[in-house]
Amino acid sequence: MILAHDALQKLRDGNRRFVNDEVSEETLASREHRAGAAEPQSPFAIILACSDSRVPTELIFDRGIGDLFVIRVAGNIVAPSQIGSIEFAAKQFGTRLVVVLGHSNCGAIIATLQELRLKESHRSPNLRAIVDRIRPAIEPMLGELDDLDSKHAVDECVRANVRASVEQLRHGSLILEQLIDSGDLSVVGAEYSIETGCIEFFEDD
Repeated sequence: MILAHDALQKLRDGNRRFVNDEVSEETLASREHRAGAAEPQSPFAIILACSDSRVPTELIFDRGIGDLFVIRVAGNIVAPSQIGSIEFAAKQFGTRLVVVLGHSNCGAIIATLQELRLKESHRSPNLRAIVDRIRPAIEPMLGELDDLDSKHAVDECVRANVRASVEQLRHGSLILEQLIDSGDLSVVGAEYSIETGCIEFFEDD
């Protein structure tokens, strides 16, 4: 199994190719020869990403079938089903890297800001469940941000939400904590820019 450091480098390299409008021969082969997809899977990274249609996870990392174990949910929130999915992949396949991937102009973040400013009340209990999981990450920032409608405010809240999800994964599961403590799993945060296509990995993670 690929070590976390090497897996992270593969993701960096893949995003560079995506930004430069290049596709690796390995990725093309993976997409063309689907017969191999029936073999047991061995993804080298687990990605917890937002469901936003502008963030096609395999494409922005220039990866093919079987490379990534992708979990997508609005706002890249951490709930029991997401934790269980990550536990499954980490234990079942020995995957050593988890990336929590947020993105610019995130609708779930904007919806949460609207809720916190009482501009809009989300009557759907299902949508509120998403907002309520994002709220603790960004609520403490409200006093620090001058214009909550600005791109800067949304960007700061996106990053805060990613870091909160990273911390939840690191400390919200005994299985994941044990894997992290033994050096068999790393959890990092990242942000995808819809405008540029570039992914920034948070170095402090």
